[in-house]
Amino acid sequence: MAEEVMNNKQIILKHYVEDYPKESDMEFKNNNIKLNVPEGSNVVVLKNLYLSCDPYMRSRMSKLEGSYVQSFTPGSPITGCGVAKVLESVDSNFQEGDLVWGMTGWEEYSIVTATQSALFKIHDKNVPLSYYTGILGMPGMTAYVGFYEICSPKKGETVFVSAASGAVGQLVGQFAKMLGCYVVGSAGTKEKVDLLKNKFDFDEAFNYKEEKDLVAALKRYFPNGIDIYFENVGGKMLDAVLLNMKLCGRIAVCGMISQYNLEKTEGVHNLFCLITKRIRMEGFLVSDHYHLYPKYLEMIIPQIKGGNVVYVEDIAEGLENAPKALVGLFYGRNVGKQVVKVSRE
Repeated sequence: MAEEVMNNKQIILKHYVEDYPKESDMEFKNNNIKLNVPEGSNVVVLKNLYLSCDPYMRSRMSKLEGSYVQSFTPGSPITGCGVAKVLESVDSNFQEGDLVWGMTGWEEYSIVTATQSALFKIHDKNVPLSYYTGILGMPGMTAYVGFYEICSPKKGETVFVSAASGAVGQLVGQFAKMLGCYVVGSAGTKEKVDLLKNKFDFDEAFNYKEEKDLVAALKRYFPNGIDIYFENVGGKMLDAVLLNMKLCGRIAVCGMISQYNLEKTEGVHNLFCLITKRIRMEGFLVSDHYHLYPKYLEMIIPQIKGGNVVYVEDIAEGLENAPKALVGLFYGRNVGKQVVKVSRE
Protein backbone atom coordinates (compact mmCIF):
# COMPACT_ATOMS: atom_id res chain seq x y z
CA MET A 1 0.00 0.00 0.00
CA ALA A 2 1.37 3.36 -0.96
CA GLU A 3 1.50 5.98 1.74
CA GLU A 4 -2.00 7.33 2.15
CA VAL A 5 -3.18 10.11 4.44
CA MET A 6 -6.76 9.70 5.59
CA ASN A 7 -9.10 11.72 7.73
CA ASN A 8 -9.52 9.81 10.98
CA LYS A 9 -12.41 10.57 13.32
CA GLN A 10 -11.49 9.82 16.94
CA ILE A 11 -12.89 9.85 20.49
CA ILE A 12 -10.32 11.58 22.71
CA LEU A 13 -10.22 11.51 26.51
CA LYS A 14 -9.89 15.18 27.49
CA HIS A 15 -8.76 14.67 31.11
CA TYR A 16 -8.79 12.18 33.95
CA VAL A 17 -12.25 11.60 35.38
CA GLU A 18 -13.55 11.76 38.91
CA ASP A 19 -16.98 10.53 40.01
CA TYR A 20 -19.39 9.51 37.23
CA PRO A 21 -18.06 10.01 33.69
CA LYS A 22 -19.76 12.56 31.45
CA GLU A 23 -19.94 12.88 27.70
CA SER A 24 -18.05 16.17 28.07
CA ASP A 25 -15.04 14.22 29.44
CA MET A 26 -14.54 13.01 25.87
CA GLU A 27 -14.15 14.85 22.59
CA PHE A 28 -15.04 13.89 19.01
CA LYS A 29 -12.18 15.07 16.78
CA ASN A 30 -10.95 14.84 13.22
CA ASN A 31 -7.26 14.06 12.77
CA ASN A 32 -5.16 12.76 9.91
CA ILE A 33 -3.52 9.34 9.88
CA LYS A 34 -0.89 7.87 7.57
CA LEU A 35 -2.03 4.39 6.63
CA ASN A 36 1.41 3.08 5.73
CA VAL A 37 3.24 0.37 7.61
CA PRO A 38 6.86 1.24 8.49
CA GLU A 39 9.43 -1.17 7.03
CA GLY A 40 10.43 -3.89 9.46
CA SER A 41 7.61 -3.15 11.85
CA ASN A 42 5.24 -5.78 13.20
CA VAL A 43 2.03 -3.80 12.94
CA VAL A 44 -1.43 -4.13 11.44
CA VAL A 45 -3.52 -1.33 9.90
CA LEU A 46 -7.19 -1.66 10.85
CA LYS A 47 -10.46 -0.17 9.68
CA ASN A 48 -12.68 -0.32 12.76
CA LEU A 49 -16.22 -1.62 12.29
CA TYR A 50 -17.63 -2.11 15.81
CA LEU A 51 -16.46 -0.93 19.23
CA SER A 52 -17.33 -2.43 22.58
CA CYS A 53 -18.45 -0.39 25.61
CA ASP A 54 -17.42 -2.21 28.79
CA PRO A 55 -17.66 -1.26 32.48
CA TYR A 56 -13.93 -1.84 33.14
CA MET A 57 -13.18 1.12 30.87
CA ARG A 58 -14.34 3.47 33.63
CA SER A 59 -11.24 2.69 35.73
CA ARG A 60 -9.00 3.48 32.76
CA MET A 61 -10.46 7.00 32.65
CA SER A 62 -8.80 7.70 36.03
CA LYS A 63 -5.10 7.88 36.86
CA LEU A 64 -4.20 4.33 37.90
CA GLU A 65 -1.24 2.93 39.77
CA GLY A 66 -0.57 -0.77 40.19
CA SER A 67 -3.64 -1.81 38.20
CA TYR A 68 -3.97 -4.72 35.78
CA VAL A 69 -4.77 -2.20 33.03
CA GLN A 70 -3.17 1.08 32.09
CA SER A 71 -4.91 4.43 32.30
CA PHE A 72 -6.07 6.04 29.10
CA THR A 73 -3.83 8.94 28.07
CA PRO A 74 -5.56 12.33 28.15
CA GLY A 75 -5.36 13.92 24.72
CA SER A 76 -5.23 10.51 22.99
CA PRO A 77 -7.94 8.18 21.66
CA ILE A 78 -9.70 5.86 24.06
CA THR A 79 -8.97 2.18 23.42
CA GLY A 80 -11.08 -0.93 23.90
CA CYS A 81 -12.22 -4.15 22.30
CA GLY A 82 -13.52 -3.94 18.77
CA VAL A 83 -14.09 -5.67 15.46
CA ALA A 84 -12.05 -4.48 12.48
CA LYS A 85 -10.96 -5.23 8.93
CA VAL A 86 -7.25 -5.54 8.14
CA LEU A 87 -6.14 -3.04 5.49
CA GLU A 88 -2.45 -3.93 5.61
CA SER A 89 -0.26 -6.17 7.75
CA VAL A 90 3.39 -6.99 8.25
CA ASP A 91 2.42 -9.68 10.75
CA SER A 92 2.36 -13.01 8.88
CA ASN A 93 -0.65 -14.15 10.92
CA PHE A 94 -2.89 -11.52 9.32
CA GLN A 95 -3.58 -10.68 5.70
CA GLU A 96 -5.29 -7.79 3.95
CA GLY A 97 -9.05 -8.33 4.09
CA ASP A 98 -9.02 -10.43 7.26
CA LEU A 99 -11.66 -9.67 9.88
CA VAL A 100 -10.33 -9.58 13.43
CA TRP A 101 -11.35 -8.70 16.98
CA GLY A 102 -9.18 -7.44 19.83
CA MET A 103 -7.96 -4.17 21.34
CA THR A 104 -8.17 -1.18 19.05
CA GLY A 105 -8.65 2.57 19.17
CA TRP A 106 -11.90 4.49 19.39
CA GLU A 107 -11.38 5.86 15.91
CA GLU A 108 -12.08 5.03 12.29
CA TYR A 109 -8.58 3.68 11.57
CA SER A 110 -5.98 2.24 13.94
CA ILE A 111 -2.40 1.10 13.57
CA VAL A 112 -1.71 -1.56 16.19
CA THR A 113 0.76 -4.26 17.12
CA ALA A 114 -1.02 -7.59 16.79
CA THR A 115 0.54 -9.09 19.92
CA GLN A 116 -0.18 -6.09 22.14
CA SER A 117 -3.74 -5.86 20.84
CA ALA A 118 -4.31 -9.62 21.29
CA LEU A 119 -5.92 -9.82 17.87
CA PHE A 120 -8.01 -12.87 17.03
CA LYS A 121 -8.82 -13.72 13.42
CA ILE A 122 -12.54 -14.16 12.77
CA HIS A 123 -13.18 -17.40 10.92
CA ASP A 124 -16.94 -17.86 11.25
CA LYS A 125 -18.70 -14.98 9.49
CA ASN A 126 -22.16 -16.58 9.43
CA VAL A 127 -23.08 -14.73 12.60
CA PRO A 128 -23.40 -10.96 13.13
CA LEU A 129 -19.90 -9.43 13.22
CA SER A 130 -20.95 -7.35 16.24
CA TYR A 131 -21.16 -10.61 18.21
CA TYR A 132 -17.35 -10.57 18.35
CA THR A 133 -17.58 -7.60 20.72
CA GLY A 134 -19.86 -9.69 22.94
CA ILE A 135 -20.94 -13.30 22.95
CA LEU A 136 -18.05 -14.36 20.66
CA GLY A 137 -15.53 -11.98 22.18
CA MET A 138 -14.31 -10.82 25.58
CA PRO A 139 -17.72 -10.79 27.39
CA GLY A 140 -18.57 -14.26 26.14
CA MET A 141 -15.24 -15.63 27.27
CA THR A 142 -15.72 -13.88 30.62
CA ALA A 143 -19.06 -15.61 31.17
CA TYR A 144 -17.63 -18.97 30.09
CA VAL A 145 -14.52 -18.79 32.27
CA GLY A 146 -16.26 -17.36 35.32
CA PHE A 147 -19.09 -19.85 35.29
CA TYR A 148 -17.51 -23.09 34.10
CA GLU A 149 -13.87 -22.72 35.16
CA ILE A 150 -14.16 -20.69 38.38
CA CYS A 151 -17.50 -21.92 39.74
CA SER A 152 -17.38 -25.61 38.67
CA PRO A 153 -21.19 -25.83 38.40
CA LYS A 154 -23.28 -28.98 38.76
CA LYS A 155 -26.74 -29.84 37.50
CA GLY A 156 -29.47 -28.82 39.93
CA GLU A 157 -27.48 -26.13 41.74
CA THR A 158 -28.88 -22.69 42.52
CA VAL A 159 -27.30 -19.74 40.71
CA PHE A 160 -27.66 -16.00 41.26
CA VAL A 161 -26.42 -13.45 38.70
CA SER A 162 -26.27 -9.70 39.38
CA ALA A 163 -26.38 -7.16 36.52
CA ALA A 164 -27.94 -10.13 34.77
CA SER A 165 -29.15 -8.43 31.58
CA GLY A 166 -25.72 -7.07 30.67
CA ALA A 167 -23.16 -8.36 28.21
CA VAL A 168 -21.86 -11.06 30.56
CA GLY A 169 -24.79 -11.73 32.88
CA GLN A 170 -27.27 -12.68 30.15
CA LEU A 171 -24.88 -15.44 29.06
CA VAL A 172 -24.09 -16.75 32.54
CA GLY A 173 -27.79 -17.26 33.17
CA GLN A 174 -28.29 -19.12 29.90
CA PHE A 175 -25.22 -21.30 30.49
CA ALA A 176 -26.60 -22.20 33.92
CA LYS A 177 -30.01 -23.08 32.48
CA MET A 178 -28.37 -25.26 29.81
CA LEU A 179 -26.72 -27.19 32.63
CA GLY A 180 -30.00 -27.69 34.49
CA CYS A 181 -29.52 -25.15 37.28
CA TYR A 182 -32.12 -22.93 38.98
CA VAL A 183 -31.24 -19.36 37.98
CA VAL A 184 -32.28 -15.97 39.35
CA GLY A 185 -31.02 -12.60 38.09
CA SER A 186 -31.21 -9.02 39.28
CA ALA A 187 -31.46 -5.92 37.13
CA GLY A 188 -32.43 -2.27 37.47
CA THR A 189 -35.62 -1.82 35.42
CA LYS A 190 -38.87 -3.68 34.77
CA GLU A 191 -37.94 -3.95 31.09
CA LYS A 192 -34.72 -5.76 31.99
CA VAL A 193 -36.45 -8.03 34.51
CA ASP A 194 -38.98 -9.02 31.83
CA LEU A 195 -36.11 -9.66 29.42
CA LEU A 196 -34.43 -12.02 31.89
CA LYS A 197 -37.55 -14.11 32.38
CA ASN A 198 -39.04 -14.01 28.89
CA LYS A 199 -36.01 -13.82 26.60
CA PHE A 200 -33.15 -15.43 28.52
CA ASP A 201 -35.26 -18.07 30.31
CA PHE A 202 -34.18 -17.21 33.88
CA ASP A 203 -36.40 -18.96 36.42
CA GLU A 204 -36.91 -15.72 38.33
CA ALA A 205 -35.67 -12.13 38.26
CA PHE A 206 -36.15 -9.00 40.35
CA ASN A 207 -35.54 -5.25 40.24
CA TYR A 208 -33.03 -4.56 43.01
CA LYS A 209 -34.11 -0.91 43.11
CA GLU A 210 -37.54 -1.97 44.33
CA GLU A 211 -36.21 -4.14 47.17
CA LYS A 212 -35.82 -2.38 50.50
CA ASP A 213 -34.15 -5.45 52.04
CA LEU A 214 -31.82 -7.33 49.68
CA VAL A 215 -31.14 -10.07 52.25
CA ALA A 216 -34.87 -10.80 52.48
CA ALA A 217 -35.28 -10.61 48.71
CA LEU A 218 -32.61 -13.23 48.13
CA LYS A 219 -34.07 -15.40 50.88
CA ARG A 220 -37.40 -15.24 49.05
CA TYR A 221 -35.89 -16.52 45.81
CA PHE A 222 -33.39 -18.89 47.42
CA PRO A 223 -35.07 -20.30 50.56
CA ASN A 224 -32.40 -23.01 50.79
CA GLY A 225 -29.47 -20.78 49.82
CA ILE A 226 -27.27 -19.97 46.84
CA ASP A 227 -24.68 -22.41 45.46
CA ILE A 228 -23.12 -20.05 42.90
CA TYR A 229 -23.04 -16.27 42.73
CA PHE A 230 -21.71 -14.54 39.62
CA GLU A 231 -20.64 -11.16 40.98
CA ASN A 232 -20.92 -8.10 38.75
CA VAL A 233 -21.90 -5.29 41.13
CA GLY A 234 -20.31 -5.51 44.61
CA GLY A 235 -21.37 -3.31 47.52
CA LYS A 236 -24.66 -3.99 49.30
CA MET A 237 -25.58 -6.82 46.93
CA LEU A 238 -22.43 -8.76 47.77
CA ASP A 239 -23.09 -8.29 51.49
CA ALA A 240 -26.62 -9.64 51.10
CA VAL A 241 -25.45 -12.60 49.01
CA LEU A 242 -22.85 -13.68 51.57
CA LEU A 243 -25.60 -14.15 54.17
CA ASN A 244 -27.58 -16.28 51.71
CA MET A 245 -24.81 -18.54 50.43
CA LYS A 246 -24.92 -22.29 51.03
CA LEU A 247 -22.10 -24.23 52.64
CA CYS A 248 -19.21 -24.61 50.19
CA GLY A 249 -20.73 -22.12 47.78
CA ARG A 250 -18.66 -20.46 45.04
CA ILE A 251 -18.48 -16.81 44.05
CA ALA A 252 -16.86 -15.71 40.78
CA VAL A 253 -15.90 -12.04 41.08
CA CYS A 254 -16.14 -10.61 37.58
CA GLY A 255 -16.79 -6.95 38.35
CA MET A 256 -18.15 -4.44 40.87
CA ILE A 257 -19.83 -1.77 38.80
CA SER A 258 -21.55 -0.19 41.83
CA GLN A 259 -18.13 0.89 43.10
CA TYR A 260 -16.43 2.23 39.97
CA ASN A 261 -17.61 5.83 40.29
CA LEU A 262 -17.27 6.22 44.06
CA GLU A 263 -14.47 8.35 45.46
CA LYS A 264 -14.46 6.08 48.51
CA THR A 265 -15.61 2.53 47.88
CA GLU A 266 -18.09 0.83 50.20
CA GLY A 267 -16.88 -1.76 52.68
CA VAL A 268 -18.14 -5.35 52.81
CA HIS A 269 -19.33 -6.39 56.27
CA ASN A 270 -20.18 -10.09 55.98
CA LEU A 271 -16.85 -11.58 54.88
CA PHE A 272 -16.80 -13.77 57.98
CA CYS A 273 -19.31 -15.94 56.07
CA LEU A 274 -16.41 -17.05 53.86
CA ILE A 275 -15.10 -18.91 56.90
CA THR A 276 -18.28 -20.14 58.54
CA LYS A 277 -19.82 -21.33 55.25
CA ARG A 278 -16.54 -22.45 53.68
CA ILE A 279 -17.26 -20.28 50.63
CA ARG A 280 -14.71 -20.01 47.83
CA MET A 281 -14.65 -16.47 46.39
CA GLU A 282 -12.29 -15.89 43.47
CA GLY A 283 -11.59 -12.92 41.26
CA PHE A 284 -10.42 -13.49 37.70
CA LEU A 285 -9.27 -11.73 34.54
CA VAL A 286 -10.46 -13.16 31.26
CA SER A 287 -7.11 -12.30 29.66
CA ASP A 288 -5.51 -15.10 31.71
CA HIS A 289 -7.75 -17.64 30.01
CA TYR A 290 -7.68 -16.82 26.31
CA HIS A 291 -5.99 -20.15 25.64
CA LEU A 292 -9.49 -21.60 26.14
CA TYR A 293 -11.00 -19.48 23.34
CA PRO A 294 -10.99 -22.23 20.67
CA LYS A 295 -12.70 -24.57 23.15
CA TYR A 296 -15.29 -21.89 23.89
CA LEU A 297 -16.04 -21.32 20.20
CA GLU A 298 -16.56 -25.07 19.71
CA MET A 299 -19.20 -24.94 22.44
CA ILE A 300 -20.96 -21.64 21.75
CA ILE A 301 -21.24 -21.33 17.94
CA PRO A 302 -23.43 -24.44 17.53
CA GLN A 303 -25.59 -23.19 20.40
CA ILE A 304 -26.06 -19.82 18.67
CA LYS A 305 -26.85 -21.37 15.29
CA GLY A 306 -29.19 -23.87 16.91
CA GLY A 307 -31.12 -21.08 18.62
CA ASN A 308 -30.31 -22.44 22.07
CA VAL A 309 -28.54 -19.26 23.19
CA VAL A 310 -29.83 -15.77 22.42
CA TYR A 311 -27.93 -12.52 22.70
CA VAL A 312 -29.35 -9.02 23.00
CA GLU A 313 -27.34 -6.02 21.80
CA ASP A 314 -27.87 -2.30 22.17
CA ILE A 315 -26.18 -0.77 19.13
CA ALA A 316 -25.38 2.94 18.90
CA GLU A 317 -24.89 4.16 15.33
CA GLY A 318 -21.83 6.28 14.58
CA LEU A 319 -18.55 6.96 16.33
CA GLU A 320 -19.81 10.39 17.43
CA ASN A 321 -22.35 8.61 19.67
CA ALA A 322 -19.73 6.47 21.44
CA PRO A 323 -19.31 8.78 24.49
CA LYS A 324 -23.06 8.76 25.17
CA ALA A 325 -23.13 4.97 24.83
CA LEU A 326 -20.22 4.46 27.23
CA VAL A 327 -21.55 6.87 29.85
CA GLY A 328 -24.96 5.20 29.63
CA LEU A 329 -23.52 1.96 31.03
CA PHE A 330 -23.13 3.56 34.45
CA TYR A 331 -26.73 4.75 34.52
CA GLY A 332 -28.20 1.46 33.32
CA ARG A 333 -29.46 2.96 30.05
CA ASN A 334 -28.32 0.09 27.88
CA VAL A 335 -30.45 -3.00 27.35
CA GLY A 336 -28.08 -5.86 26.59
CA LYS A 337 -24.56 -5.61 25.26
CA GLN A 338 -23.63 -2.00 24.39
CA VAL A 339 -21.95 -1.75 20.99
CA VAL A 340 -20.97 1.21 18.79
CA LYS A 341 -21.19 0.72 15.03
CA VAL A 342 -18.41 2.74 13.41
CA SER A 343 -18.54 1.60 9.81
CA ARG A 344 -19.85 -1.02 7.44
CA GLU A 345 -17.34 -3.55 6.21
